Amino acid sequence: MSAGVPRTVTSADGTSIGYRSTGEGQPVIVIGGALRTAEDYMPLATALARRFEVHVIDRRGRGGSGSQGAGYSVERECDDVEAVMSATGATRLFGHSYGGLVALQVAKRNPAVEGVVAYEPGVSIRGSIPTDWLADYAPRLARGDTRGAFAVFVRGSGHAPPIVRWLPLGYLKLVLRLAIKPAQWRRMEPLLQANLAEHEEVRRLDGDPGGYAQVAAEVLLLAGAKSPKATRIALEALGREMPHATCRVVEGLAHNAPDEAAPARVAELVEQFFAAPSRQ
Repeated sequence: MSAGVPRTVTSADGTSIGYRSTGEGQPVIVIGGALRTAEDYMPLATALARRFEVHVIDRRGRGGSGSQGAGYSVERECDDVEAVMSATGATRLFGHSYGGLVALQVAKRNPAVEGVVAYEPGVSIRGSIPTDWLADYAPRLARGDTRGAFAVFVRGSGHAPPIVRWLPLGYLKLVLRLAIKPAQWRRMEPLLQANLAEHEEVRRLDGDPGGYAQVAAEVLLLAGAKSPKATRIALEALGREMPHATCRVVEGLAHNAPDEAAPARVAELVEQFFAAPSRQ
């Protein structure tokens, strides 16, 4: 697996944004989800690099990038992506989860974006992405209970198996401590505060999907068949609003397919979409 060549750009507000580059060909930008860094997406990038020049962003607040900063918003994330677009010439975006929300927001405002693949984008439509857990998550973070905050997130975010929702929080904390490898936790724990700000943005932007009708780019919306039904319903509603969108539910995959479970399979779907003759 390639670690990529580290590079940086300066965003509109002066924040340094790091990204890793690998491969040759048409440039594609990869935008990751919450509690993830560029490192988590390098297996996906390595698979895509067989055909594309891939640039994996460390979103602000993580990895090789500066802090989220005061007044954090999705708009600042869009500035960051556009800075990488300018540096690399990329007009194609792949976004996973919260990164999918960012990718679609960039496509809304920037006509230079030609194509977007969004895997279960963090676009909440009338509560399709639960955020009630934030009320318990924030105070736990404030008093330093990072394990408890993470357990609250896992239980409330909508992607955990049904049994997890009913486990006592103390027991769930123990289960997660055993399930999450130390190296992964060391990457995730510093991102818990950023996760709070990002999901506050998901809640702020929750509403009617009609605003995405202005996305002129060709879009592929992906969901895993193992993901919650609400995720697939929201994806289909979002797809109906965009003039050039296609929705696809992929058997055998769940929310963590791009970064953990099946990066090669997701890369294959991205390659097929971006390599189609109509997008050459």
